[in-house]
Amino acid sequence: MAKYNLKINGKTRAVDIDPSTPMLWVLRDTLNMPGTKFGCGMAQCGACTVHLDGTAVRSCSLPVSAVGKAAITTIEGLSENGTHPVQKAWLEHDVAQCGYCQTGQIMTAAALLKDNPKPTDEDIDNAMSGNICRCGTYLRIKEAIKSIK
Repeated sequence: MAKYNLKINGKTRAVDIDPSTPMLWVLRDTLNMPGTKFGCGMAQCGACTVHLDGTAVRSCSLPVSAVGKAAITTIEGLSENGTHPVQKAWLEHDVAQCGYCQTGQIMTAAALLKDNPKPTDEDIDNAMSGNICRCGTYLRIKEAIKSIK
């Protein structure tokens, strides 16, 4: 076990945990932040996406020991009341069906738009390609991203 002071959603959170524990489980099980979802556990589906210093990363394959002083943002920290532009666009375009992958999709889209506020279709396809949606809402996801001004 090791002690870590993690910067999560603007607050410092102390945990005493095995250094190899993936951030996904630190967030969900230790800190009771269930917005970040478990999908595949192999960084292949994107359901567990969070931001690490603003960059979209897969929390299921990120050991807590690798975080260091980096700031983590989860879906809970993107907006306190669902008013982030990506969250609003998701609602306006009726993106979610089952909704399971949507936190990862939203976090990936938010990171894309932070770095590239006017992405092309190719930019969107490249950024979002690692996020799997079992319901197939890819066209609505792209339209929602393109609608954000």
